[in-house]
Amino acid sequence: MKYLIVGLGNIGNEFWGTRHNIGFRIVNELVNSYGVIFNEQRYGAVARLRVKNAELVVLKPNTYMNLSGNAVRYWLQKENVTVSQLLIVVDDFSLPLGSLRIKPRGSHAGHNGLRHIEEALKTNEYARLRFGIGDDFSRERQIDFVLSKFSDAETEILPERIKQAVEIIKSFCLAGVDVTMNLFNHK
Repeated sequence: MKYLIVGLGNIGNEFWGTRHNIGFRIVNELVNSYGVIFNEQRYGAVARLRVKNAELVVLKPNTYMNLSGNAVRYWLQKENVTVSQLLIVVDDFSLPLGSLRIKPRGSHAGHNGLRHIEEALKTNEYARLRFGIGDDFSRERQIDFVLSKFSDAETEILPERIKQAVEIIKSFCLAGVDVTMNLFNHK
């Protein structure tokens, strides 16, 4: 079975290490752990790998966060992957730092990347792995917060949580979203 795994983020060195780019970091860890590299292609950087019997097409869109739907729609069609085999890896400031939640569907909850994907696919019936980035910002400052870098103390916990996110992605591909939710969402 083939899956499209999409890590959301913004391209450019100025965005590396920001909270909004945690999706990129997670899929980088997945791809690196298999000794594979990304290649620049249409609408983003793409890597291909196998996890047991699952074929993964891993995408980091180069469309910037707010236009992610263009890349997702293109690669779903190009690879002939159904929405049920799509997983979006995304930051979420409504979750505590490092919290991980996988869901089979849901609203965009104000996240512009998810909003554009929902508009492009005309559905919100796709799985998403949400990585908590915390919510330490004052009213009307959320854009500055999501585009800020993690503090040194926060950075210390990221490697272990990113590795956990990679395990969730593999479980999604091998066991499905329901089993994966039962295994990981309670932790």
